[in-house]
Amino acid sequence: MPVSPNFTSLFEETHKITFLNCTPTAYLKYTDLCNFFQLTAGTHAELGGISYADMQEHHQAWVLSRMRVEISKLPKWQDEVMVKTWIKSLENSRSIRCLEMYVNDEKIAGCETFWVVINTKTRRPENLASPHEHFEKFAIDATNKGTTKINLPLHTEIVAEKVVKLSDIDIINHVNNVKYLEWCLDTLEPEIILNQKIKSIDINFLKEVNLLDIVQLHSRKKDTTIDFSITKNEKICYVLEIQL
Repeated sequence: MPVSPNFTSLFEETHKITFLNCTPTAYLKYTDLCNFFQLTAGTHAELGGISYADMQEHHQAWVLSRMRVEISKLPKWQDEVMVKTWIKSLENSRSIRCLEMYVNDEKIAGCETFWVVINTKTRRPENLASPHEHFEKFAIDATNKGTTKINLPLHTEIVAEKVVKLSDIDIINHVNNVKYLEWCLDTLEPEIILNQKIKSIDINFLKEVNLLDIVQLHSRKKDTTIDFSITKNEKICYVLEIQL
């Protein structure tokens, strides 16, 4: 699709928090917080001509490689939130995108994401083929700390095992980062989620997991940090670090 006449390099989108997005305490789920960030990033990419549909003309797609979310508080049922986004850098096959969430002009969460372009046939990274020079880049941070590589030991306690089902698979034909997050959060004490105790979430995506794969969830808690890794055949596919 051509670049929309409504395209701007700084973009904002409004979302309404419905009951489908909420925990039993009527606060936004952490997974839906991440989904709203990804949805707004997707809308901005579509307006700018680098959406999934645009990139599929070259058998390409964006894959979220790293994500950091910092949360001061969560919105509630029926709140209207504003998500703002901009591209911090975009070069060759890699891009850093920043996002912020607001309620009534108050920033309540910030997010930095690191994306990689892959060829959906070879499943390998390659330079973005779609024109993108019209995206102005902004050296503005949305978080206090940027995305980083998380180093965890492989052999921690196994807290769950999963067989990947069709409902776990996304449009790129693999398990989405937010689905991994959901699997991990489901192993926590409910009070951590229900009482909104999570202050930050760091995600690293390392290897694809596909339909019918068998994976293990490993976890380790130390002080106010909870670490997770998801492995397949003893190889780490996903790493999550939660700060309380």
